[in-house]
Amino acid sequence: MIEDFISGNRKIAVVGLGYVGLPLCVGFGRVFKGVIGFDISESRVNELKSGNDWTLEVSPDDIKKTSVEFTANPQTLKNASVIIIAVPTPINSHNIPDLRPLESASQIVGSNMSKGAIVVYESTVYPGVTEDICGRILEKYSGMKAGIDFKLGYSPERINPGDKIHTLENIVKVVAGQDNETTELLSEIYGKVVKAGIYKAQNIKTAEAAKVIENIQRDLNIALINELSIIFHKLGLDTREVLDAAKTKWNFLPFEPGLVGGHCIGVDPYYLTFKAQEVGYHPEVILAGRRINDYMGKYIAEQTIKELIKAQVAVKGSRVLIMGFTFKENVKDVRNTRVIDIYNELKEYGVSPFVYDPEADREEVRLEYGIDIIESPENSSPYDGIIVTVKHDEFKEFSVEYLRSLYGNNSPVLIDVKGFLNGDILKSSGFRYWRL
Repeated sequence: MIEDFISGNRKIAVVGLGYVGLPLCVGFGRVFKGVIGFDISESRVNELKSGNDWTLEVSPDDIKKTSVEFTANPQTLKNASVIIIAVPTPINSHNIPDLRPLESASQIVGSNMSKGAIVVYESTVYPGVTEDICGRILEKYSGMKAGIDFKLGYSPERINPGDKIHTLENIVKVVAGQDNETTELLSEIYGKVVKAGIYKAQNIKTAEAAKVIENIQRDLNIALINELSIIFHKLGLDTREVLDAAKTKWNFLPFEPGLVGGHCIGVDPYYLTFKAQEVGYHPEVILAGRRINDYMGKYIAEQTIKELIKAQVAVKGSRVLIMGFTFKENVKDVRNTRVIDIYNELKEYGVSPFVYDPEADREEVRLEYGIDIIESPENSSPYDGIIVTVKHDEFKEFSVEYLRSLYGNNSPVLIDVKGFLNGDILKSSGFRYWRL
């Protein structure tokens, strides 16, 4: 059967061409003929047809070399034997899972799928969403029965935006089908693209649970280090120096303090805690980690205010430059960035914050957060303080002299959230340097 997919007699479609769907779609396009890439955004489809990807996850050469048919016409999904849905699964302002993108995609697929199709979900969800929610939507809009007229599958995405080492091909892929036959076929299909290997989960719910705890584990580990950082600062200790000493033990996990944003680590735990509470259990540890990590933006802003006061700067009306707005270094992704917490908290103190980020899309930031990113750090200088939140490559190139030129006082405050600047040199150059 796999030969039919390779030849294009049977087609694969990917629904949702974002950070996850596009690399998957292009990866399939290298191996299989007639791959369909569907997105509801015509502008996104036209962009990809022209060979460009604004997320920079896939190069123009890779897009042009692929045989993918990019389209915004949902009726093309009728031609697909396997339909893979890779759409966002965010949370709302109350930290409750927002399944609307997933439900909408399921409606589109259900209205346009053919009998015998396999529908696979890659979005991060809590156990039960694929079969109990999405499956029923597919049944409603297709008029068919799951497990009989079509099959369900789940294969959690493991894409790390901006990471050119841990790519789709190099990360073990978990697959699970509604039955053994479906699992085996998905294993063959994904196995043609993923060279790192395939892991067959016992069932769909197990695969869903495995995905969500991957990010919960990271969230909790970072929360522990963040809490330790707060404690160490109160003890007059440098957190990075403590961690460097601890890392000399072979089994110490090398996590670092910082903001926890993005579409995965800062969001996924709430999917499992929502389901846990639904079945009558209140998760203590997971939510405690979330509270700590969600507090870090406020904590960093508070430390900035303290350093401004120590520098004898009048807080109200002071000018602070925030360098970096994306959720991590060298990516355009501003989804769930916790830098916004620093920005908002500074404004509460009467500070005038300015944001500079060479990677972030200015229009997206304006629409999503109501903030206008300045075109260059010099545009709004001089500043009383600077907060460097992200390790963009451009920021690593800034000299001490350049940074000093951006200030208007003799006791420049510099907050290094990621701790990647040379604090000793900055301190010897007259900076009030603080790092998380």
